[in-house]
Amino acid sequence: MNKKRRLFNVSIILMLFLGACNLPSNNPEDAEATAAAQTVEALLSATPLFTETASPTPLATITPIPSAAVTNTPAATATSNCNVAQFITDVTIPDGTVMTPGQSFTKKWRIKNIGSCAWNGYTLAFDSGDPMGAVSSKPIPAVNPGQEVDLEVDFTAPNTAGTYRSYWRIVTNNNVLVPVAGGYQGRSFYVDIKVQAPTATNTLPPAAVQVILTGLTNEDGFVTSGGSINPNPNVGDNDANEAVQAFVSFDMSLIPAGATITKVVVDFGSGFDTLGNPWGLADGCLRAFAQSYGTLDASDYFPDGNPTGAYIRWCGSAELSSASENADMKTLVQSLVGSSRLQLRLQFKSPNPSNNNTADMVRLGTIRLIVTYQ
Repeated sequence: MNKKRRLFNVSIILMLFLGACNLPSNNPEDAEATAAAQTVEALLSATPLFTETASPTPLATITPIPSAAVTNTPAATATSNCNVAQFITDVTIPDGTVMTPGQSFTKKWRIKNIGSCAWNGYTLAFDSGDPMGAVSSKPIPAVNPGQEVDLEVDFTAPNTAGTYRSYWRIVTNNNVLVPVAGGYQGRSFYVDIKVQAPTATNTLPPAAVQVILTGLTNEDGFVTSGGSINPNPNVGDNDANEAVQAFVSFDMSLIPAGATITKVVVDFGSGFDTLGNPWGLADGCLRAFAQSYGTLDASDYFPDGNPTGAYIRWCGSAELSSASENADMKTLVQSLVGSSRLQLRLQFKSPNPSNNNTADMVRLGTIRLIVTYQ
């Protein structure tokens, strides 16, 4: 703004000066002044006093924001159920079994194939923990879907006192690890022992061994007074007012010949349920009797409603739910050492059935005898 004002003032002065010089005059000095003024005017017209160069301000560059890309992400698909195992039970060496240093033992697990594929060429492989002198892997016999198999490994207890675990897994013929429902972290199963030097305070004496005899589901079942057979070990009466007797079988080959039985714990209460009121039948007590029935058929039904010589008796659900040591079963197991089977018949005494056209029945679940021997 100041530059424009000064340019205006100079322009006015020069115009006045030039105007004065252009008036007629006979004075020579005036002619010289006029020439000088014309020279100045020429210079002013040729060269501007001030030059303003306007630098244009560049416009801001606008970068477009890219729009979010839309993708169709596929939903997660369910894992194939082709290869799936289920841990059923420890057949031998319950967790925490006490061993002496260097003691040899055989651990056996019962596993079920609950997948849709048969196991052919599969192996049992050491996974982690302490191998305790075992082989790194063992072949598994062919197992079809729905079948159970007992897997066993020979171990040697370490020489140093302490608690030891050895974890094992099932591997397919394509070297794929098989998940194990009910197993450790859903993938493995293990043997767990405590190594102690022999002392007078040991819970188990030196060289004492525990085994768990579990009911053989392919030999268990029930028979009705009408001659019907069913593979489930149920006992009581049915809605046709027929008496129902249950039969259960155990594999005695787990106990070596010549063993001395020191303790038997009866555990028939895992997973059982009832229909109607079976404890209202007869005197309200369920009894177990020894009966070598071999393969179950209609002729195994025992017609006498008041038998004697029961080895076990449960009078109510509370007693059936409790595992307890039983001296009579210890005697029975001892008498069968060296044989292949221990088989029992379970029944309620007469009057049975109740003739109420309603099933009054105990439906047994997992049946176990926990046997300690030397």
